[in-house]
Amino acid sequence: MRSNNNSGCLTAFVSSFSRIMLLFAWIARPVMMDAAFGSFIIPCLGFMFLPFTTLMYVFLKQGVGAIQGLDWLWLFLAVILDFASIGAAGAANRNRIPAGYPGSYAEKEYVAPVPAQPTAVTPPTPAAPAQPSAVTPPAPAAPDQPTKSKPQ
Repeated sequence: MRSNNNSGCLTAFVSSFSRIMLLFAWIARPVMMDAAFGSFIIPCLGFMFLPFTTLMYVFLKQGVGAIQGLDWLWLFLAVILDFASIGAAGAANRNRIPAGYPGSYAEKEYVAPVPAQPTAVTPPTPAAPAQPSAVTPPAPAAPDQPTKSKPQ
């Protein structure tokens, strides 16, 4: 059953904001992207996995041509923001993991299903009659009386 969440388009836009901005920067300023990266593969991987970091790297690389000084702080903050968004997406979708699998909300509440009972009725097997023991042990004596032994 779906929850009553009516913020579909806004959530999609906010969650993909960094990718949209990176795409717009790539379309609007292709020379800026070419100056920051030497090939086509690195920006594509950045678009897929670390979009905030890729976008920040493109902006920071344009000034002096190298990352230096406080630029490393901004790049580090972008990496933290990327990992936070990945972790938040994982936590938000955690309720989709079926119960019983590691990481699900219901993992601690999971009770193993009862095994299915056989459908065919099997007659009970009769138990073997108990054999009386040949030697019966003597009855214990009272604590204040000595035990009497039989002569052999």
